[in-house]
Amino acid sequence: MWAAGKKRMSVISKEHSMGELLFETLLLVCLWSCCYATVLQFNGNVTIYGMFPLHNVDATVSTLPQLADCNRGAANIHGYYLLQALRYAVEEINNDSQLLPGITLGYQTYDICSLQASILGTVTLAAQQYNRVKVKPQAIALIGPDSSSYSFIPAAALGAFLMPEISYEASDELLSNKQMYPSFFRTIPSDKNQVKAMLEILVRYNWTWIALLGSDNSYGLQGMLSLSQQASDFNICIAYQAVIPRLKNDTQQQIRNIVKNIIKTKVNTIVVFSSKRIAKGFFLFVIEQNVTGKVWIGSEDWSVATLVYNIPGISTIGTVLGVSVKYTPFNGFEDFVNQAITKLRNISVENTEMNVPCLQNTELYKMASAQYSLAEYDITSSFNVYRAVYAVAYALHQALRCDSEKCQNTEIQPWQLFQYLKQVRISIRNTTLFFDAHGNPPAGYDIITWIWLNKTWSLRMVGSFISEPPTLQMHASQIQWMPESRCSPECSYGYRQLQLGQHKCCFECIECPASTFLNKTDSTSCQPCNKDQWSPSGSEDCLQRTVLYLRWDEPLTIVLLLLLALTLLLTLGTALIFLLNLSTPVVKSAGGRTCLLMLLSLTVAAFSSLCLFNMPSRASCLFRKSLFIFSFTICLNCMTVRAFQVVCIFKWSAKLPKFYYTWVNNQGPNIFILITSLVEFFISVLCVSLNTPLPSADYDFYFESIVLECSKTISVVLPQILYVSILTVICFCLSYMGKDLPANYSEAKSITFSLMIYIISWITFFTTYIVNRGTLAMALEVVAILVSVIGILGGYFLPKVYIILLRPKMNTTAHFQNCIQMYTMNKQ
Repeated sequence: MWAAGKKRMSVISKEHSMGELLFETLLLVCLWSCCYATVLQFNGNVTIYGMFPLHNVDATVSTLPQLADCNRGAANIHGYYLLQALRYAVEEINNDSQLLPGITLGYQTYDICSLQASILGTVTLAAQQYNRVKVKPQAIALIGPDSSSYSFIPAAALGAFLMPEISYEASDELLSNKQMYPSFFRTIPSDKNQVKAMLEILVRYNWTWIALLGSDNSYGLQGMLSLSQQASDFNICIAYQAVIPRLKNDTQQQIRNIVKNIIKTKVNTIVVFSSKRIAKGFFLFVIEQNVTGKVWIGSEDWSVATLVYNIPGISTIGTVLGVSVKYTPFNGFEDFVNQAITKLRNISVENTEMNVPCLQNTELYKMASAQYSLAEYDITSSFNVYRAVYAVAYALHQALRCDSEKCQNTEIQPWQLFQYLKQVRISIRNTTLFFDAHGNPPAGYDIITWIWLNKTWSLRMVGSFISEPPTLQMHASQIQWMPESRCSPECSYGYRQLQLGQHKCCFECIECPASTFLNKTDSTSCQPCNKDQWSPSGSEDCLQRTVLYLRWDEPLTIVLLLLLALTLLLTLGTALIFLLNLSTPVVKSAGGRTCLLMLLSLTVAAFSSLCLFNMPSRASCLFRKSLFIFSFTICLNCMTVRAFQVVCIFKWSAKLPKFYYTWVNNQGPNIFILITSLVEFFISVLCVSLNTPLPSADYDFYFESIVLECSKTISVVLPQILYVSILTVICFCLSYMGKDLPANYSEAKSITFSLMIYIISWITFFTTYIVNRGTLAMALEVVAILVSVIGILGGYFLPKVYIILLRPKMNTTAHFQNCIQMYTMNKQ
């Protein structure tokens, strides 16, 4: 035949174009190769071509387009069933009087036992599309090939003619590129969805520390690349990543090193995205290195392949979870296969147009006679072949404008069929088939695991995956062994992860600080509590902060209110007694009407403590500090005047005889009290106007409590405190100077005592306030106000009340004159 081909080429006319020369060359190559590749043919009005792996032949590296004899390779039982599925579909269609009435669907199949065989089969189909020469039968569509690596060449070559190619097992995502492979379709989901399913499995069982392996072909490399790019989005770390080469003499050590590295990284979960042929060579060394107790996540090409699970000793490697194309019962197919021997005897394989004798040479009869068992994997892939053929038939139905009786057209070009195939939407055996814009079918997977019972292998479906929306359903109880696969143990609630090294899956657990929480694991940051919440360190949730203020119904508040009531009773009662005895010597010596002003100011000061109870309001904030300071300043002014008068009478009268009379006759005491009080009033108004205090909450002093207070307290109170402090110092100095005066004129001693109580109470409060802002400090402020009032009341007024009520003999003019004479004599 090769000699005939050379003779044919020698008589090519010089007038032929370069395109004609190329076509003739391709045609002769095809005729030379078909003896080895063509398997089975059935003539019809319309022909579809099928590529099926009926044998496995090891590929050899050569610079020549050599093709090994397929019949010398090992029989591929899986490919045999794929071819039978094509025959089964064609017979059903031809027996259907309504689908393609008057049209007989034919087929011609190729044995793609190697990559070279698939290339030569592709060249044959491409040659038929050349419009100068008509070769019969002409194909309108291709069913196959079985793998992604074999599909790229026909997808690219036939795409130039828009000849439809429908693969039943090629899942590489690159084949979805319509610019490079415009007429490629498939009945198996693309690897894009398979990667999603694998990632969902890893996330479901918290396998975050994995090894990722891919076979050294487009299928494995693209799958591995896609998974590695998306792994970080799912918080999955790839501890080790490698490409598995084809098993050859010079790659054995490389594969062995991959297995050793997996052992060294101490991962328990390994994702193997590989074709079944390369996976077989890899697992030989997994068994050799005695790798056990691992979880192997397998891609659909090898996880259900007999080529892999028939390896001796593979049951020891651990748990195998595989992503498998969704299984659909294929009723009637097994019966059809069982009748294959009888059918093959009656099938004509003659090729009158090409007249190639080698087409009669096939081993299908021997393969059918072997009566191989039909596995679930074979049924799934065979059903995808079946669906592909039906997709072509329904597209033909539309393209040929068929009705229930006949078809209007009898001829169809591949590019015309391509347009209708894109619109196909059919229901086949309770499944729906259509192709999206990328030529992909609806995606769905079964999740399977390997089961070994008494060294007998079987598959068990343990889950399912739907791509849109991504939904994974798993039945963990049906999986035999599921170890953990993490670089670091999971952190407890309330602990965050601190990454160690380059992998975010390797970390140590750090306790979350106070006022933060973490109620989930695998987080690198603690969440802050809300402003009104708090938490101790290492907390998994937040607690509500306690709001601190003096509530009306608290026991402490009730005690303080009783103390306030007692203070008011004393001040008002003392004022009444002084008012009734205003003309007596005791009241006059104490200051007369000035005492009433002092008692009134003390009453207002005591009332101001009510502003410290309950939640702060705008009104209470305005009067809380300023009202007490102003009212108490009036009392302090009166005491200062009284201390000055007593000291002036007994100490300075001899030295400054006219000063005291001038002071008294010109209303000096009243003017002093009025001016100093007005100064304090204007200071208060100015401070409040410039920095108006408003209700506020202090979240910073306590992390577990909120202190309700008034804002800008310091800026409002500080100027007033400075002014009062000056008056206090002056008053204290004057009163201290009069500590040795007559007993009936002992106001100086009383004022000194009262001021000491006043000063001590407020020092106690401010000391406490520095370290405590809770209800204790609030109560102490109330106590400081009331003690200041009671101190002056008890030190200055109550001794005089005692004389008025219980010692009336001491409340006479004669008694007072006698005391003055005794003081004068003692001084002399």
